Amino acid sequence: MQIDAHQHYWDPARGDYGWLTPDLAALYRRFGPADLAPLRERAGIARTVVVQAAPTVDETRYLLGLARDDDSIAGVVGWVPLLDREAPALIAELARDAKFKGVRPMLQDLPDDDWIANPALAPAIEALIAHELAFDALVFARHIDALQSFASRYPSLRIVVDHGAKPPIVEGPAGWQPWADRIAKLARLPHVHCKLSGLATEAAPRWTEATLRPYVDHLLASFGPDRLMWGSDWPVLNLNGDYLLWHSIATTLLDVLTDAQRDAIFGGNAAAFYRLEV
Repeated sequence: MQIDAHQHYWDPARGDYGWLTPDLAALYRRFGPADLAPLRERAGIARTVVVQAAPTVDETRYLLGLARDDDSIAGVVGWVPLLDREAPALIAELARDAKFKGVRPMLQDLPDDDWIANPALAPAIEALIAHELAFDALVFARHIDALQSFASRYPSLRIVVDHGAKPPIVEGPAGWQPWADRIAKLARLPHVHCKLSGLATEAAPRWTEATLRPYVDHLLASFGPDRLMWGSDWPVLNLNGDYLLWHSIATTLLDVLTDAQRDAIFGGNAAAFYRLEV
């Protein structure tokens, strides 16, 4: 079974997507399961993991509501105010929903690059571990050192790096470092996984297989086929690509692998990491 490990649904009318403005014309409308269904079916994707796009608990509940009504949604990664004293209780409440699989604090948007080092996060993180929930890390290369220290403190926490830590592909060879060294170092921690997603968005327009190959190869060499999972990042992907193109090119970029290894990246790893019922 193929699984899209990272996609979004949203409705701007809900009013809590601060980043989603009319200037982003390709994205500024409601996107729901019916919009993705024909693309999923053409790509052979059976289930998805829906990831939060607004830093609100209300959006998390909205996504869980969609998941209850659509079996294609295998899991939801939501948002919780991790520094709030009520965070552990809220995590426990949300965890009662079988499709609630993890949280994402949107680290890339926080003003403090070292926010994740705050010791006051400990009660919420311990609650995630206790309820067997995952942690999605939305970061740039500049956040990786802090993320590595955080991950080292919590070896029992399942962590996945979204979008390969967003390498600055648009800069070409000049943007390779320090991303490449930092992500390789982070990958030495065995409980840290990575999503093969979001790369097209970081590239210049008219990107090709050759544009993305060095980055995919480096992530594969760093994490191995057992800790990578494919995701579309749809509909954000629509800013600089499309679902079927990215799925096709990712398949080509991984053609050096065995069938079992490709199956893992395109589904098995996501199912195991998020503890999906598939």
